[in-house]
Amino acid sequence: KKKYMREIFTRTEDNQIVRIEVNLEAKECKELNPYILSVFIKYDALNDDNDGLEEFFEIKESLIIALELDKTTAYVGNRLVGEWSEIYFYSQESKGLETKVAQILKPTKYMNEANVVKDAQWEFFDYNIFPNDLELCLMQSQKIAEHMQDEGDNIEISREVEHYASFETPTQKERFVENAEQNGFTFKADIEDEDIKYGVALTKEHNLSEDDIKKTIMQIHEYIKQENGEYELWSTTFKGD
Repeated sequence: KKKYMREIFTRTEDNQIVRIEVNLEAKECKELNPYILSVFIKYDALNDDNDGLEEFFEIKESLIIALELDKTTAYVGNRLVGEWSEIYFYSQESKGLETKVAQILKPTKYMNEANVVKDAQWEFFDYNIFPNDLELCLMQSQKIAEHMQDEGDNIEISREVEHYASFETPTQKERFVENAEQNGFTFKADIEDEDIKYGVALTKEHNLSEDDIKKTIMQIHEYIKQENGEYELWSTTFKGD
C-alpha cells in the first residue's frame, strides 16, 4: 500500500463549505499521468452515523487500492461537496478506468458515476484540490499550535507572537511594515539570513486558538501579498497552565 502525505482543509466555494483531502506528494507523478479520473459518489456525510462513515471510508480506501494496483493510476485527493464525495486520480491511460470503477462500486449501496478527461497540465488539481498559499500557511500554523497544545501549552492564553515575512526588495519590506503597523502589528527587527533577502519580524498580541490564528494570519498575509512577499510563519513563548 502506498504511503501518502495527506492533509485535510476546508475552503468556501459559492457560499458552500468544501472539505478537501489532498495528497501533497501527488505531483511527483505529474509528467507520467496526463488523464484525470473523477469518481463521484453520493454520500450524505452530515446525516450519517459513525458506522456509516467508517463503511464509506473503507469503500473509498478499497477503491484507491484497487485502482493503484497496476501502478499506472495515482490517487490525488478527495472533495466533499454537499451530498457528493468527489475522488480524483491521475492516470497514464484513459481506457477501461470507468468500467473498472463501476465494477468496484457495483456491490455498494451508493449512487456513483465516473469520467475521464485529459488534463496534462494538472489544472484541475492546482485550482480545485491543492491548497493555495494562504491555505498552506493556515495548515502549517494549525499544526504548530496543536503540537504546542500536546506539549502542555494553554493555547487560550494571549501572548506576544512573532510573525515573519520576506521580500525581494527593501522598498517592499518598508511599505509592508508601515501598513502592518497601522493595523495592529509592531515592528520588532529585521532578519538577516542567507536564505531570506529582506526579512522582518513583527509582533502582535493574540492567543493560539484556531480562530485567533486564522484571523491574524489572514490579516498579515494580505499585507504581505500586497508587496509580493512571502509569509514565513510565526513563533512564540510557551504558556502552560
